[in-house]
Amino acid sequence: MMDDLEKRMIDGFQRDLPLVERPYAEIAKKLGVEEDDVIEALKVLKENGTLSRVGAVFKPNTVGESTLAAMAVDQDRLEEVAAIVSNFDEVNHNYEREHRLNLWFVIASAEKGGVDSVLEQIQKMTGIKVLNLPMLEDYHLDLGFDLRWT
Repeated sequence: MMDDLEKRMIDGFQRDLPLVERPYAEIAKKLGVEEDDVIEALKVLKENGTLSRVGAVFKPNTVGESTLAAMAVDQDRLEEVAAIVSNFDEVNHNYEREHRLNLWFVIASAEKGGVDSVLEQIQKMTGIKVLNLPMLEDYHLDLGFDLRWT
């Protein structure tokens, strides 16, 4: 369960992260806490899996390359395979879906050919085919979540 600071931090800064030399100090100022409190809260949220990353989101394939990928993973291996997938820095997030293709994830790489390399490595490490679903047309989805009511 998240504490009040963690909820206020996520609610207030899922969008419009301050683009300043010390963004965590600016967040702290706006939340009425110390910079170290913000840094510690982010560390806890990352360690417990609530946050996977903090950083900018760019329009797909304008800086580097990205793709959506899916795998059909036996339920008894789902946790193991998800951990392998999540271990790649290029993977933004992964999630389970109720479908034959039950593990979905997004890969983004600054390097040309980086996406293909990660897909190949995941297939080799898991022995499971990865379906590459590159974007053909983009749509803006706001992926922010309001935590005030949780």
